[in-house]
Amino acid sequence: MIKKTIPILLFVLFLFGCASEPEPKTTLTISAAASLTDAIQEIANTYEETHNVTIRMNFAGSGKLAQQIEQGAPVDLYLSANQAWMNKLVNKNLVEPDSRTDLTSNRIVLIGAKGKEQQGPLEELPSWSTDQQLAIGDPESVPAGTYTKQALQTIQVWGKIQSQLVFSSDVRQVLAYVKSGNVGYGFVYASDAQISEHISILSTLDPKWHKPIIYPAAILSTSDQKKEAKSFLSYLLSEPSQKILHNYGFQKVDDQ
Repeated sequence: MIKKTIPILLFVLFLFGCASEPEPKTTLTISAAASLTDAIQEIANTYEETHNVTIRMNFAGSGKLAQQIEQGAPVDLYLSANQAWMNKLVNKNLVEPDSRTDLTSNRIVLIGAKGKEQQGPLEELPSWSTDQQLAIGDPESVPAGTYTKQALQTIQVWGKIQSQLVFSSDVRQVLAYVKSGNVGYGFVYASDAQISEHISILSTLDPKWHKPIIYPAAILSTSDQKKEAKSFLSYLLSEPSQKILHNYGFQKVDDQ
């Protein structure tokens, strides 16, 4: 009798063991503009608490990220800081066009180290900043730099400050330059300036001086995790996520 019971018991234990094995987590890879770093990381951490997914983040300038995707980098979701880089991927059929949506918006601000003051209106920037270097994101690959260039061209000062400009690979590098005192002033997003207690916002650029600052998001056509990517994208658009973005200095798209 005992010999017959043992195989049955082992079978029951085997079934119980199989049933208790946790389902393996899905890994979701997201490439996001550097300016989104703190907000998206917090949103991702919150999402992971209630979903069987591991989110792997890759933060850099939007242009650099788009170029990585063009070269075949395995990415599920792309969050850009402007429409132009997203358009390039759409034109190359690298993103699912129906998934594309506008996530959030921002402002460009002039910053200085804590305690530094602006010496005059931005329209007169060349005259009061002649002995200072000015840091901006590289306009060729960093949307914040593109918007800044557009604004300074609008007020007709761009051509007068070329020798003062220091280009960076992303907005976080601009923050570091200004914080360290290596440059006198910098142009970054309002959300970036907000995260550093060592930075002062000196003025906000008029949104009419540049194209609307919109952050589009889209699922990559090469993604193997489209269902999970769609779920997380929906979560980014939800009220709790939008509140987190607002807390970090971002604005609603409709506020542009």
